[in-house]
Amino acid sequence: MRILIVLGCLGMGLVSGGVEEVMREPGMRGALEWMRTHQGWTLEQQISICEIAAPPFGEAERGKEFARRLGELGMEEVRTDSEGNVISRLPGTKGGKPVVVLSAHLDTVFPAGMDVKVYREGKRLRGLGMGDDCRGLAVVLTVARALREVKVEIPGTVLIVGTVGEEGQGDLRGVRHLFTKELAGQVDAFISVDGTGWRLTTRGVGSNRYKVTYKGRGGHSYGAFGMPNPAHAMGRAIARLADITVPQTPRTTFNVGTVTGGTSVNSVPIEVSMEVDLRSESPRELAALDERMKAALEGGLEAEKKRWPESKAPIELEVKSIGVRPAGEVGDDEPIVRKAMAAAQALGLPVLATGSGSTDANLPISLGIAAVTITGGGFSPNAHSIDEWYEEREDAYKGPQWAAVLVKLLAGN
Repeated sequence: MRILIVLGCLGMGLVSGGVEEVMREPGMRGALEWMRTHQGWTLEQQISICEIAAPPFGEAERGKEFARRLGELGMEEVRTDSEGNVISRLPGTKGGKPVVVLSAHLDTVFPAGMDVKVYREGKRLRGLGMGDDCRGLAVVLTVARALREVKVEIPGTVLIVGTVGEEGQGDLRGVRHLFTKELAGQVDAFISVDGTGWRLTTRGVGSNRYKVTYKGRGGHSYGAFGMPNPAHAMGRAIARLADITVPQTPRTTFNVGTVTGGTSVNSVPIEVSMEVDLRSESPRELAALDERMKAALEGGLEAEKKRWPESKAPIELEVKSIGVRPAGEVGDDEPIVRKAMAAAQALGLPVLATGSGSTDANLPISLGIAAVTITGGGFSPNAHSIDEWYEEREDAYKGPQWAAVLVKLLAGN
């Protein structure tokens, strides 16, 4: 997950939509108090589940353990779908409308074989994925346990979910499967808990990702000099891409993230590749950038051919899509946003503006389904880094509380 706080400040005085009544209910008061007094349990869940490796496309073991814990907490109809998502239902919420999903993602960006042990260094807990998204998983488990044990009355249906494929080349495959197959047409609202601190994400940053490959015949760097060189063609393309001007608002970006290929320093490469990431808050700007990128790629190819007009050696370009994340937005006046802000205000959280990011919520937002991403409290910088660490804060218990109040507001009160 990547989050960018942007403009879009909401006014104060948003304690509405039933939040005061909800927080006065005896059951809800009991659940909120349970979360406060069991903050240590939440942290234990976060640490222990983070010590189960969940590399891209390798989330099965963590998913199995997440499902086991949901079963132990008394969740019903616990299952793992064909894509690997873990799905369960909060007891006492069967069949009612609306249907609300509370979710966190199981996967991390880190490849298989890395050390997933969590190490304590003073107040810091150093571990891969501790904030993104072990914190989210722990918050979801805490909400499930508190609402179950206190028996909070909820008229709607609440589904507790752990998704796969949120990060990187996972391409939102888990949540995509949920909304196009497993739960297609069933969900009325979706809450993703992702990351730490206090943020509300309502705008999904769209992205197009490509693997770009230039191919040639190859040859000796001295003996075959004078033929089109795939590496040089790619270099020309990168230079063209780097010169593209993009708008600051809506925020639009591009990046060449990996460059690979070749066989030796004294060989003209047969093949070289790069991976390109394009992002924008606007579907229109993303489409425009996509066209300009492809023109830059073709321009690099043609410029390299023209550089060596006498050569008959072939050179070609291959562009393969490796990920599409749809852009979309939930307006600040939409009920799910107003209720999320009202819940944050009632809990004393410093959430004063909506933000944008690339999360599981992108997919349902693009389908017109009410969806937001909230954070789980605590503090964790350096996401997606081997230096990622988490620090528990005194008010970290308010992360589960925020999620629980929002679930209650959305599922009926």
